[in-house]
Amino acid sequence: MGGANTGVLTGLDCAAIKGISMSHSQDLYSAAKAVRDHAHAPYSKFHVGAAIRDASGRIHVGCNVENVAYPEGTCAEAGAIAAMCASGGSREIAEVVVVADSVPPVTPCGGCRQKLAEFGNGEVTVSLADLDGVKVTMSMAELLPGAFSTQHMALDGGGNG
Repeated sequence: MGGANTGVLTGLDCAAIKGISMSHSQDLYSAAKAVRDHAHAPYSKFHVGAAIRDASGRIHVGCNVENVAYPEGTCAEAGAIAAMCASGGSREIAEVVVVADSVPPVTPCGGCRQKLAEFGNGEVTVSLADLDGVKVTMSMAELLPGAFSTQHMALDGGGNG
């Protein structure tokens, strides 16, 4: 899906997805659900897809990739963030959708919450979905209250906070 292994949807892909109703970030949901099918989850069988819209409107996708040597796999959210960075465009997250076949819908793990917070502010919308659609929408601040940030690293004469 999208441009050659970059995780970025091409204009043609976006046009096809945008033909669907745009209500409730439907384009992001459709992208996350589609990339979920490419997950490599032979051990857990738990496929997850994530789609990020950056500040310039581009969509970046990622899926979970497991490895027999746990915990060497990667989460879908981390894959989408890597695709966003690799695209060379905006590194600011505007919106996120995560899709899994899970009731209740799965939330990003703690590490991915912090990774998402690195690239998006507390007002970024994070939507959690199952295979039937978005079920829960919250802000980044609700998902990760008290996120660690550069403010915590203010130089104090030695940086040994």
